[in-house]
Amino acid sequence: MTAAAVRGAALAALRARPRAVLRLAAWSAAEALPALLTGYATARAVDDGFLAGRPGTGLAWLAWLAVAVVVGAVGSGRAFACLGQIVEPFRDDLARRVVDAALHRATGAGGRPDTSAVARLTHQIEIVRDTLGGLVMAVRGFLFAAAAALLGLVSLAPLVAAIVAGPLLVALALFGAALPAMVQRQREYVRADERLGESASAALAGQRDVVACGAQDAVAGEVGAQITAQEAAERALARMAALRSLILAVGGWLPIGVLLLAAPWLVRRGLSAGAILGALVYVSTGLQPALHTLVQGVAGGGLRFAVTLDRILATARRRPRPYAPRSAAVPRRAPVAVELRDVTFRYGPAARPVLDGFDLVLPDGDHLAVVGPSGAGKSTLAALTAGLLRPQAGTVRLTGVPVAGLEQSTLAALRVLVPQEAYVFTGTLGDNLRYLRGDVDEAELAAAVDALGLRPLVRRFGGLSAPVDPAALSAGERQLIAAVRAYLSPARLAILDEATCHLDAATEARVEAAFAARPGTLIVIAHRISSALRARRVLIVDGSRPVLGTHAELLARSAAYRELLGHWQERPAGHSGTSLTSA
Repeated sequence: MTAAAVRGAALAALRARPRAVLRLAAWSAAEALPALLTGYATARAVDDGFLAGRPGTGLAWLAWLAVAVVVGAVGSGRAFACLGQIVEPFRDDLARRVVDAALHRATGAGGRPDTSAVARLTHQIEIVRDTLGGLVMAVRGFLFAAAAALLGLVSLAPLVAAIVAGPLLVALALFGAALPAMVQRQREYVRADERLGESASAALAGQRDVVACGAQDAVAGEVGAQITAQEAAERALARMAALRSLILAVGGWLPIGVLLLAAPWLVRRGLSAGAILGALVYVSTGLQPALHTLVQGVAGGGLRFAVTLDRILATARRRPRPYAPRSAAVPRRAPVAVELRDVTFRYGPAARPVLDGFDLVLPDGDHLAVVGPSGAGKSTLAALTAGLLRPQAGTVRLTGVPVAGLEQSTLAALRVLVPQEAYVFTGTLGDNLRYLRGDVDEAELAAAVDALGLRPLVRRFGGLSAPVDPAALSAGERQLIAAVRAYLSPARLAILDEATCHLDAATEARVEAAFAARPGTLIVIAHRISSALRARRVLIVDGSRPVLGTHAELLARSAAYRELLGHWQERPAGHSGTSLTSA
């Protein structure tokens, strides 16, 4: 990422909320009213009031100044209220980017959870939120306060305004020229600090090995080099702080010195004592604090804002577009729906393979039940088929297309996976059901609700437009909602990974029958052995070589299948069947 990207993101946040920015500007103008009047009212109170022997007039001018201060206080309070309308939506947008990017990486083919996303959500985004607020307030405070003070100086004496504006412009030019170097020094300091932490942590974690190998001097030298680098970065950052002090002296203190030195000459040119006092008030209470706020705000919080936002934008890609399976480029339907060739998968380099040289071919329209004991690899097979895991060897194809590297939109158009832990999001019941197919018509939606047995829940909620509280749903209700959502998906391959384990046996049979009648291919990771009796073919995974066949074929060929079936048949009548947990 670049500074231009950070600047563009910040400006986009302002452009996206023009009304809030205009309200902030209006209240900032009210807040700047004391800065506009303080020097002028002071000059008039001195010249027209106290020095002229009219204390009432002087007090009247000061009273007007007090009124301006009250108006400024109100404006300041309202400005902070408007600030939230700018900063909070920007924070929410960043949070969405981080979450979407983390989900994209975790759910992509071969993806893994992004644990650093938690740090970005809980720490870095809050830094950006706070520093953006401070940066906006510092910049707009300087602009309005400096403009008000300069206008006030012009109203007193244009010559004095010119004398004061010169050093101020020089200071702003110096600050603008030094700002890129300040950003770079801040970034180098953060990186040096991170490298030192990593080096020290590695040395401490491997302390026994270091001592055993006699590598103390080498490791100490490596850590010492990182300490030296961190020290150099901190010294460079301190030099930037000294430069900021110089800029403040040029823009804030030099005008006061120039005014004091030029006071006799200004009096000879007809400038009154009140006008000189008012000019000093403008500089000391208006320009100087405004410049100090700008420099310290931008060079302090602004640098933290730039560096932290740069890190967030570098790791959080643009928010993926929502699923649009009907418009996605879906490969032409092939006779073979699923093909796994010589697939090997293990959960670690030294782990026993869950699948080793595994082959599976499913024609389009097939109905497969996968059964086996816990830990045998059933859910692993489902994740490999769905593209959520990537095998160490072999290929996985859906409709002839290799799954590895496919974008999520294409995968979503090819297959739909319903896991054991069904996800229901906050929204309406209809929104949950239409999530994978937003253009479904009411008749087809109603038919799906009836086919899978969701109608009683729809009635209890009061219709599809009723809001859903996921925490108030039972596990079975969540599974049934997720099943209807998947049923409506245009993907021709449906994978039910113990997706009905919280449903009763009758409802499970109804759901599987509906999916079996749906156009396309069905894979059921069985929770109950009864799912095998409903399938056209059965794959038994029992830790050895998986065996594929019809129910009758497996009864003849597989002792493990006969054992599973026998256990189920020996249950008392009415029992829901043997439960087989996921691998």
